Amino acid sequence: MKKALVTGGAGFIGSNLVDALLDKGLSVTVIDNLSAGKRENLNSKANFVNADIRDIDAIEEAFRGADLVFHTAAMPRVQYSIENPIETHQVNVTGTLNVLGLSAKHGVGKFVFSSSSAVYGDSEEGAMKEDDPASPKSPYALHKYVCEEYCRLYSEIYSLPTVSLRYFNVYGERQDPEGAYALVIAKFIDKKKRGEKLTITGDGEQTRDFVHVRDVVRANILSAYSTDLNSGEVLNIGSGRSVSVNEIARIIGGEAEYIDPRLEPRHTLSDCTKAKRLLAWEPAVSPEEGIEELKRMEGLK
Repeated sequence: MKKALVTGGAGFIGSNLVDALLDKGLSVTVIDNLSAGKRENLNSKANFVNADIRDIDAIEEAFRGADLVFHTAAMPRVQYSIENPIETHQVNVTGTLNVLGLSAKHGVGKFVFSSSSAVYGDSEEGAMKEDDPASPKSPYALHKYVCEEYCRLYSEIYSLPTVSLRYFNVYGERQDPEGAYALVIAKFIDKKKRGEKLTITGDGEQTRDFVHVRDVVRANILSAYSTDLNSGEVLNIGSGRSVSVNEIARIIGGEAEYIDPRLEPRHTLSDCTKAKRLLAWEPAVSPEEGIEELKRMEGLK
């Protein structure tokens, strides 16, 4: 039986990944300090190590015998990284180095890193491609880019097979409307449940590339088993389609209110040609389907 290790496995994306790996018959160990992850997200069939990735001695034992490592643990709050660049660097960069180093030391077969489309910075019209120049606009975005480069170097220097996945706007089951990955979909559904108006910044015509967490999980698993992705390759994982905030509000339903715009990218859109070519992956859940599913789960009409 293959053994998988998931850092951040009590979080939104990590816990969904853990469930899928267990369903595939793998033995799974989770490392999480529960600073952002939730104990109720933990699958009872997984082994749980309550530890911080900054504490290399506390996490090393979990790497012994691991075949696959999925590194989803991070401190992903953009504004928090601006206000606390040293602390977030220690988690996002030094923590990643600890996980990479232990993976190399213990002969892990594949290391899959959760990166972010934030590395691109402000987008122009058109789809973002992996060979577009990186232009991080926050410490968090820079951390992700630096870690992608560390993954590449660990493949080149230490022969650790790695791949980095740049997620766009991930949504789905277990997303916390107040958490680090809080996106407009989760916030709107929460407001609708509370009978509150859906708050839209600016004119609502800003667009986002929303990708369902199940599609993200599938990309992780395909990457882990791919024999072609071993050298720190970077892949976009998005829907390849942009949807406006106004359209999201329409699908969810409810009265909207408009407030002053904030500083944010006007549009995000992924070009996922590379993932389709190298992984035979493409998104299976449309935003409409994913949102309607979330509404049903929350008992909303």
